Amino acid sequence: MLWELFSTARDLGRLQDIASTFIRYGFGEAVRRLGMVRALERAGKVLHWTRAAEVARLAPPERVRHALQDLGPTFIKLGQLLATRVDLFGPEWIEEFEKLQDRAPPVPFDEVRAQILQDLGVAPEDVFVNFDPASIAAGSIAQVHRARLADGANIAIKVRRPNIRPIVEADLRLLARLAQLIESEFPALARFRPTEIVRQFTLTMHREMDLAAECRSAERVAGRFREQPEIVIPKVYWDWTGERMNVQAYVDGIPSRELAEVDRTGLDRRVLAHRGAQAVLKMVLEDGFFHADPHPGNVFYLPENRIAFIDFGMVGRLTERRRDQLVDLLNGLVERDSESVIDVLSDWAGSVQIDREKLGIDVDSFIGQYHGLPLEQLKLGAMLVDMTVLLRDHELALPPDLALVLKVAATLERTGHELDPRFDMVGEAAPFLRAAILARHAPAMIAKRAWRAIATSLDILANLPLDLRHLLRAARSGRLQVNIDMSRLDHFGDQLNGAANRLTVGVVTAALIIGSSIVMTVQGGPTLFGLPLFGLLGFLGAAVGGLWLLFSIWRSSRRER
Repeated sequence: MLWELFSTARDLGRLQDIASTFIRYGFGEAVRRLGMVRALERAGKVLHWTRAAEVARLAPPERVRHALQDLGPTFIKLGQLLATRVDLFGPEWIEEFEKLQDRAPPVPFDEVRAQILQDLGVAPEDVFVNFDPASIAAGSIAQVHRARLADGANIAIKVRRPNIRPIVEADLRLLARLAQLIESEFPALARFRPTEIVRQFTLTMHREMDLAAECRSAERVAGRFREQPEIVIPKVYWDWTGERMNVQAYVDGIPSRELAEVDRTGLDRRVLAHRGAQAVLKMVLEDGFFHADPHPGNVFYLPENRIAFIDFGMVGRLTERRRDQLVDLLNGLVERDSESVIDVLSDWAGSVQIDREKLGIDVDSFIGQYHGLPLEQLKLGAMLVDMTVLLRDHELALPPDLALVLKVAATLERTGHELDPRFDMVGEAAPFLRAAILARHAPAMIAKRAWRAIATSLDILANLPLDLRHLLRAARSGRLQVNIDMSRLDHFGDQLNGAANRLTVGVVTAALIIGSSIVMTVQGGPTLFGLPLFGLLGFLGAAVGGLWLLFSIWRSSRRER
């Protein structure tokens, strides 16, 4: 029951905000199914209904987007994450999620200054020159101010919003519990892996809240591009960087959305598109650690056709195995090897049951659209759209890390085409794919995988006698247990128990009525108001039983509504 899950008193106020917001936007049925209405009643809160007529005219994706926007930073970030799940949501949902802008009114400078004073131990004016109290950017988690150091270096100071952590932590706790409830109460949504999505989202939010972690990510990426001066990552000033504030070199460039300014300054669009694509592909396919939010506000163009990436609060990570799966998928599409594609999709499906025969037919049809085309002529954008439709049709979901890759690839292709109409995303990726395939089949890598398999097998064989002994010892001592999760039967058991109780009370009530009627016809014995006392007591007991039975039925029907 939700009330027991949400028994922590510190979260009740936030729970009321969340429930009332979703009810206000017309999602009362979902709130009722999750038990949040009862939690609100116990919390003693009152729902306020406003803008009912306006909300009624909104489509469901619009209502969800407005609700997330009203709920603040955590839910805005969640919506932005859901915008990457093109495998789970249709275009109309993705379009609405993408409208969630991570912008917010700036915090008054006095509050920001007080927090900086706590972190530095001295007034910011004593460390930074020309500290601009007006923020140049303000998001849901932090805002940015310009200043200079004593040596004249221009810097950007990013400050986390004061007192935001308790709100975010409460939201994350509630989301984790809500994900568990969704999986139990809405089995059809279990394939979306809500608990895994929330777990990944929680990790992402913790990293974004730690502004020092953002700088560590930036320096990790900068190290990979040390030999490529055309890619710029702002320098971090660690002397004044911590969890609630970071200081980086200010990037004075042309935002990637201002193409007219790019033309005016004489930068080469084709070179910029090529360098940007190569940088992102290197991060994804070669390094496995990439900027996961390369939208126009985070990419700047500099003189000599250099490109600067800023704001590494959201980064993606790909294991070696995941990178191999991406390469296998693209290679299978080109070579018309449907079995390879099915194997990759099956790995991504995890424990979800799939119809391999039907999936094979659809995959054959899918890759037939691209058969015979060289890799350089494939259109990655169209491929991704078709792939996500195929996944949705088979109720498959991408792992969260791959969802970020697809979103980054789509953003990169869109930006590349804005710079250069002849931009070929897959052609840019071809060298990385060939290099990855050659590297995987190099003698050194084959030997490494073989040795790893041999070492694992030997380790299993070496531990087998000990494992068997422990198993047999547990069986002999009666400690061997087989656990079967039947949590879904708990509710059914409660229903049976309630029905049996009502049936018993009904039988007893009927017996009291019949017995009392007989007693009323018997002469003699104590009387009350001229009537047999025991007969009256029997009728009174029957009345109490009947009232209890009616109340129990009414309460049960109300709970089921």
